[in-house]
Amino acid sequence: MDTQAFLDKMVTLFKDELRENLLGIYLHGSLAMGCFNPIKSDIDFLIVVKEKLMPANNSRIAQIALSLHDEMSKGSNERGIEFTIILENYLTSFVYPTPFEFHYSDYHREKYRADENYLCGGFEDEDLASQIVVAYERGIALYGKPLSELYEPIDSKYYLASILQDVEGCAEEIADNPPAYLTPMYLTLNLCRVLYFIKEGKVSSKQEGGDWGLNALPQAFHPLIRQCLHEYTGTGCGETEHSIVDLQSLLAFADYMIREINQNLSLR
Repeated sequence: MDTQAFLDKMVTLFKDELRENLLGIYLHGSLAMGCFNPIKSDIDFLIVVKEKLMPANNSRIAQIALSLHDEMSKGSNERGIEFTIILENYLTSFVYPTPFEFHYSDYHREKYRADENYLCGGFEDEDLASQIVVAYERGIALYGKPLSELYEPIDSKYYLASILQDVEGCAEEIADNPPAYLTPMYLTLNLCRVLYFIKEGKVSSKQEGGDWGLNALPQAFHPLIRQCLHEYTGTGCGETEHSIVDLQSLLAFADYMIREINQNLSLR
């Protein structure tokens, strides 16, 4: 897949649909931060609009998202795209958790495909704060002015709250009943980037968090981190399979990292 041609097509489709209501489209995540894996990574972006979407917009946007996913899957990428549409006024006067108009991801894909009236939107999401900060600090403006030229930066306490909620209770979840997204790779590298931010204030990707962990964390955890980095970059296992991680090593790592996170938070 020609990534730039795909992004250009994506921008054109949203411009045609949203017209004067569209203020900006902002790439964030792995593609913006230079660690995109064309087989495993999704393309993450935020869309900022002036006014609330109409029901007809929602239906057509769902169809745009499904068509873009189908195009990516032809190139062997099953994750596709993930995006959220938010109102500008929540950036002008930031709200946490942040309300959103529309969200699409791999998790919701079949629901949108099966029901033309399905909508994930109209409520709040704690994850959005961290995504907005990444788009602000590390993102790429695909359409419109960069976020940093339009809005004040979000207070770091909201970014911290957003990334912390993503790892709360993770050790128990992955041992008892892990959700599909909470893979050992996701958990390991996400814990690294959370502690990296708490200790050094760096807004990082999963890969950057893992690289930091190899330099800053005890040697005993390096094999696990290295294995997860290999999976993330696609160099350590098959193109679509997850590497097998020893559960006890993973739980020991998670327990250590949660203690470190809490201890460092108490010193702030």
